[in-house]
Amino acid sequence: MKRFPKIREYLINNITSNRFKFSLILYAVTFVHSFYIVLFALLGVVPLVIFNIFSVALYIACIHIIKYGYEKNSINVFYATYIEIVLHSLAAAICIGWSFGFSQYLIGIIPFCYYICVTMMENKQRYSIATVLGFIAYISFIFCRMITLIIGHIYVLDISPTTEFLIYTFNATSNFIFLFMVTFIFIVDMQITNNRLHIQNAKLDTMASIDPLTGLYNRRSMQVFLDDALASDETFSMVMCDIDNFKKVNDTYGHDFGDVVLKDIAAIIKQLIGVNGNVCRWGGEEILILSNDSMDNTCQIAENIRKTVENHVFSLRDTSIHCTLTLGVATHKKGAPIDETITHADGRLYYGKQNGKNRVVTPYDTA
Repeated sequence: MKRFPKIREYLINNITSNRFKFSLILYAVTFVHSFYIVLFALLGVVPLVIFNIFSVALYIACIHIIKYGYEKNSINVFYATYIEIVLHSLAAAICIGWSFGFSQYLIGIIPFCYYICVTMMENKQRYSIATVLGFIAYISFIFCRMITLIIGHIYVLDISPTTEFLIYTFNATSNFIFLFMVTFIFIVDMQITNNRLHIQNAKLDTMASIDPLTGLYNRRSMQVFLDDALASDETFSMVMCDIDNFKKVNDTYGHDFGDVVLKDIAAIIKQLIGVNGNVCRWGGEEILILSNDSMDNTCQIAENIRKTVENHVFSLRDTSIHCTLTLGVATHKKGAPIDETITHADGRLYYGKQNGKNRVVTPYDTA
């Protein structure tokens, strides 16, 4: 397949298409019936030659219908295919008997009935329809055997046992290939469905854990990180951040500008925290940082965040402003409730707000 990149690319791009899968099966069946025209002509079985000429014409028409009017006529094409296989099996049994294996296709068509009905029908009776069609195929299979036992067959072929065996083997092989194709298509469909479910679940998990505006974790998901930090028994720190005069920004420049400020600050904090912790939008314009770094490093990161925000230009359309951030830092004490640590960080944030804003208040400062 590596030697034929265009074929590989074509298969990858089309394997999910019902039109492509159905057409692939129709092409294979058309090839088999084309072979039968030659075979029965050599054997001198004229009725089956004529029957297979009509079969090939039918499948070519079905391929054309699938190509140019799939959505509207796909079920009708399936029914036409089903009827042709049933009638061909009966005709072959009546003309040349049971031993050549033409009735095997009635077994192969049963899983195909279920696949087509389940994937292409939307009504509630699709399983019932597939079961009825499968039962008809079963009755036809038994009837083919009974008719050859009761009345025999029309043509007595003057062929060797080896030729009879080769014809039987061809039919058995064709039927197994057909079953393998249906099975492969089913597996591909199942894998595609599973992949879509994984993607949808990942999207749902993201929606449930990420704040849609800032791209930060939300409060619910931060609780998971806090629980993990407590369970690890490692030292960690909390940093509570609040945008200075954020209400004034909203009132003066509008909520769209306020959203820009929130998103830019969230991006700055995420970049500077990196892999050393987790960041969440705690509520409104408050951002909570869980830092896994040492206390000194956490204080330094908090100061870097403050300076970066202070120097950042927030812009929307023709308006540009500067904003500042006040941060409160607290180190978690082993055995203490996590709410107590958050309260300490929040208290230092409040102290910073009351004493000039645009500052970092740490345990080293006098509150």
